[in-house]
Amino acid sequence: MFLDHPTITATNSQTEPDRIERLDRVYGYAMALADMEGNPAFVEKLTQIHDHKGTLIVFWHEPPTDAERDVWTRAWSSRVGDGTTAVVHEF
Repeated sequence: MFLDHPTITATNSQTEPDRIERLDRVYGYAMALADMEGNPAFVEKLTQIHDHKGTLIVFWHEPPTDAERDVWTRAWSSRVGDGTTAVVHEF
């Protein structure tokens, strides 16, 4: 069992707690996509995910591959996410 999951934060999370709930769903969706693509080490590269006013910011320990970036875009643009492709990657 992997225990070192990324930190999940959101701008205005104190007044809009649904932002954290949405990030929890998106995180689970992204992990499932990565597992389906045969990338079990995906989660180990992450440090934090953050929702900044509708933009998902993904923080990495090391630069992600194009496929790993695509996982987050797919998850964020899905029905469980924000419905947009506004994803930024930081490392």
